[in-house]
Parts: sequence; C-alpha cells; structure tokens
Amino acid sequence: MKNDRLNKSSSRDWVRIRMALLGACVLLIWGGLWYRAFQVQVVRGPELTAMAARQHKAAEFERGMRGEIFDRQGRLLAKSTGIQSVYVRPLELEDPEAAVPILAAALEMPAGQVRTLLGRPQNFIWLSRQISDRNARNIINAGLRGVYLTEESARFYPHGHLAGQVLGFVGLDGEGLEGVEKTYDEMLAGRKATFVAQRDASGRRMYLDAQGREEDLRGRNVTLTLDAQIQFFAEEALAATVTSFNGKTGMALVVHVPSGDILAMANYPFFNPNMPRQNAEQWRNRILSDALEPGSTLKPMLMAAALEERVITNDTIYYCEEGRWRLTGVNIRDVKGRGWLPANKILRYSSNICSAKIGLDLGATKYHDYLQKMGFGERSGLPLLGENPGLLRPPRSWYPVDLAAVSFGQGMSANALQMARAYLVLANRGVMRPLRLVREPEQDVGTLSVVLREEVAQTVMRMLQEVVEEDGTGTQARIPGVIGAGKTGTAQKATASGTYGDRYVASFAGFYPGDEPEYFIYVVVDEPHPQHYGGVVAAPAVRDIGLRSLAYAGKLPEGSVFVAQEDDRGQNHGVAQNARVERVSLERNVDTSLEGAAAMEFDLADALDLGRDMVPNVTGMSVRRAVERLRGYGVLPEVEGGGGIVSRQAPEPGQSWPQHERRLTLWLEVS
Repeated sequence: MKNDRLNKSSSRDWVRIRMALLGACVLLIWGGLWYRAFQVQVVRGPELTAMAARQHKAAEFERGMRGEIFDRQGRLLAKSTGIQSVYVRPLELEDPEAAVPILAAALEMPAGQVRTLLGRPQNFIWLSRQISDRNARNIINAGLRGVYLTEESARFYPHGHLAGQVLGFVGLDGEGLEGVEKTYDEMLAGRKATFVAQRDASGRRMYLDAQGREEDLRGRNVTLTLDAQIQFFAEEALAATVTSFNGKTGMALVVHVPSGDILAMANYPFFNPNMPRQNAEQWRNRILSDALEPGSTLKPMLMAAALEERVITNDTIYYCEEGRWRLTGVNIRDVKGRGWLPANKILRYSSNICSAKIGLDLGATKYHDYLQKMGFGERSGLPLLGENPGLLRPPRSWYPVDLAAVSFGQGMSANALQMARAYLVLANRGVMRPLRLVREPEQDVGTLSVVLREEVAQTVMRMLQEVVEEDGTGTQARIPGVIGAGKTGTAQKATASGTYGDRYVASFAGFYPGDEPEYFIYVVVDEPHPQHYGGVVAAPAVRDIGLRSLAYAGKLPEGSVFVAQEDDRGQNHGVAQNARVERVSLERNVDTSLEGAAAMEFDLADALDLGRDMVPNVTGMSVRRAVERLRGYGVLPEVEGGGGIVSRQAPEPGQSWPQHERRLTLWLEVS
C-alpha cells in the first residue's frame, strides 16, 4: 500500500514537471514571437516598409499629349499621336549576345549598331524611338526579358509642307524647336503628373487609385489666323512662279486688310515638318528672316510722305530726263526714257529718276521719319523668333545719292512683314494696324496709330489702281471684273564688294479689290532669270492668288475676259486673249485644293482618278498609314480622338463617295 502511494506521488510530480517545462517552452516561444514582431514592426519597421515600397511600388511620371494647332477655320495643322519606343535594361538580359540578332531583325537595324548600344555601361538604353507598329509587334513577339516598349507622343502634320516654316517642328522628346512650336512650346507642351504604380510578382504594372493625378494633362491648343485653303493657293502659285523663272527662293504673304490677320505665309523651297532632318536651310521662314532691298515697291511710301508734307500734289510734274540722269557722279536710269510726268504717272510708270527728285525735295530727315512711322527698321511684333529688323540707316549718314537710292527702294532693306504693315497704312486710310498671326491665345497687337491723313492714303491708293488698271507696270495683276491696285518692284542685289551686279529681286504688292481692299498680297522671287522684272515675274502670281482667294470667298464676278497687254519693252504681259474665267467651275475646284495640300508632293490630278467610286477601308491602320492611303484618293481626313490607330471611320468602307465632295472622318484609339 505504502509503495503504491509513493508511486502515485512520484507520477504526479513528473506530470507537474512536464507541464511546467511545456509552459516554459510556450512562454519562451510566445515571447520570441513578440520580440520578433516588436523588432520587425517597431525597431526595423520604417526600414522594411521602405524596402517593400521600393520593390512593389514606384512613383512614376506621365506627360499629357501636346496641344494641337489649328487654322482660323478649325482645320487641324499639327497633332500628337501615340507611338511606341523600345528601350533595354541590359542587366536584365539573360544572354545579350543572343539577343542582338533578334533585336536587329525585329527593329530592322544593323546588328553592329544594336551590339554597340547593348554594350553601354548603363541600366537604361533607348534602342529605338518612335518605331512603326510592325516593329512594335516584332518586339512583343520576340518576348525578350529586359526589353520594354513604352508609348511616347509623336508630332504629326497632316498637310505635309503646308505652312511648314510657320509651324516649325518638335524634337524626339517633344520640345518645340522652330516656328510656332517653339514660340508656344510652354503652352502646347503636355503637363507632367506624378502617380503611384504597383507591380505584381511578375513585374506587371498595376495602377492604384487616381490620387495625385490631374484630370487633364493635355497641352493647350493654339489657333492661328492662317487659312489653310489660302495658304495652299499661295504655296502653289509661288512654287509655279519660282520654278518657271528659275528663281533661287520665293515668298508670298496674304493679309486680311480690315483686321491685319495673316491668312497665308508661304516660303519656297517648301519644308515638310514631318521630315525635319532634311536640309536645315529649308527650316527658315524667309518672310521673317530675309531682309531685302524692296526696290520700286517702296515708292508708294515716298509718294505718301511727300503728299503728307505737301511737297507735291497729285498733279505736280517732274522732268524724267529722258531716262538717264547723273547725280553727284552716279548714273540713275529708267527702263524707258520719258519727259515731263505728273506725280501719279511717276508711280504708274515707276520712274526712278523722278522718284529720286521727289525724295531730294522731301529731304532725308522727313522721309526717314515717315519710313520709321510705317514700321521700317523695327520688328513687326509677331510671336515668332528670328525676325530680321531690316536696315534703315540714320538720315545724318545719307548723302544726296543715298537719299535718291532710298527713294526708289535701294540702299535700305526690309522684310515682307514690314512691307505689309506699310501697305496696310495706305489701305486703312492712313492708320497703322498691327499684324496678327495667332487668334488663340489672344495676341497683344498693341494700339492703332495714325500715320497719314485719310485723303493722302486714298490718293496713293488711286495711284496704285492706275498701276494695274491703266497702262502701268502692273497690268499682269489684273483680274477681270475686280479693281486691282498694286506696285511692281525690281531691285538689284548688292555683291560681296558692295556694288550692284546682275542679280535681281522681283516683287509685286497688290490689293484686291483695289477700291475697298479685302486682301493684300505680296510676292517676292529671289534671283529670277532670264526675266527679272516684278511686273513679269511676281505680278501674275499675285493675280493667281487673288483670283482663287476671291473665288474661295465667293467674291469673284460671274465671268470676264483677260486681254493680253504689252509693256513699255514690247513684251507680252497678259494671258491668252479671251481666256474666260467661269466662277462656278472655279469654286467647284477650290474645295479640293486643300486635299491636294494634304497629299504633300502627290499630284492631285492623278489622285482623283484613283478609287473614284468606293470609300476605302482604313480601320485598324495607324493614322499615318491611313492618311498615306487616303491621299491617293485626294482626301484629307478629319481626325477625332487621341491615339494612333483608326478604330472607325465615316463614311463606312465600301460606300460610294458623296457626290459633291469627298469627306472622311477617322476616330482614333490608343494602340
């Protein structure tokens, strides 16, 4: 009995010991867990949280699309679309050497170039920027680790070279480099936003909520005063004139007289901003940057100043020395020798000798002051960079022969904008009205200023009408049924030695209608040959631009007759006799002209013979490829939405084109 009690007591003691040991182990483990939790969450908590965030979350940047540029009618001139670029993280590549031929084939790049890029000691390398959709699909299909696609913004100019020098272009990173793109870069550029992205175990990016992201990152739009249709008229006429007369370069400017809005600013040779890496010389907007001696197109300013100072009247006569006059050892000549002429005929026949005599009577100081008041020697104030202010020397440095030369437009220089401002003083009854190129955002154009008495401006305008409508030097600028006004210019170019050689600048400045001016048109051709007279070279181009612009605005008479004219040299100035202009047929054609501009160098006449009956299918294509295809039909599509792929179109594929005109709208989506 006693032994049994001892055994039972000993058994109970071992149970207590085991339970105590178990409890101690549990407490030890529980304490260790709490200690570890305290260490992880409290002691090292901030450090580990930061490490996790770096692995799974990242602050990333997003830039909105660049703003669009429109003409005054809302036609799209510049647009940004999404396009793929490819980059590599070399440290993530499993076998860089094996990846070289795969990437070279996918991107259609030389293998050596790819190998060189992959060999750079960097963890981020651009392999190719703004690649085609086909190359992007090749990269996706290759499935290489460490090779990534990212969407960037590419600038697209749907009308090709139309107003190319005015619009300018952007770089690969989307910054404006020339023209309007550069001037308004800060406004057009999309804004940046920072947001948080989370990645899963496979490294795929998952966006979190929209906290911290702006609703609209797009850049602001810019609307110009240009009219793309009139811009096309100006470019077509300018190109034909420069090539016909073997000119070096050319420029054409069209201004809406009542408002001062620039409707067209054309430069030849053209520049296509879709291909900015072509000849950099073609980037130049010569209307801004080229200051040339204006020649006889400056004579109306001389007449206005002399009339304003009452040095002459409309009937004051001067002796033109039968075409040859020697002043302080320098010979001054006219194209044709004449005797006594009144002031209005001096301008009509463009006598250099009589203009020089008027300038000498007016005096250097007064003439210089009026040229300054009309804007010569200073920039126009347009929001474009690189304007040449021209050269107008102070009057104290003018000798009599210098004053005589400036009186007929030699010995000073001006750009086309300065010439336009001065001519608009005459058309606006003596009031200086600033020029305007941008409608939105609103441009600060300054205040109006009175330069001439109204009767003086109207007198000079009547003289300019005689140049075109009477037997003056500008008869080739006539439009039947419309009063024209204008002035020819033929300026000798100075050589490197400072003397005048055998190269010329031909120009013509004209108004339509001449009695109530709506359009001012100025055309300049540099170094034309064998003909170099402004009335032969530039006046027909001004007429063509004016004719088509009036038809476009519905202001052309129903029909009339051009009559061939002969100038004082016995040369034919006019078009063929009885060449009848039908307004109806002309207006039918002007609507298709802008479509021809969108075709860039494509021949519109040939384009309209292609696919005449059915609307093509461009859905699923990139916007660039769609436009390329549609230009073969003579069609410039209207583009809606953002992105780079055509998701739908109207009219639907396979339908017949509308009878009156071909219009097509494309809706875009992100690739």
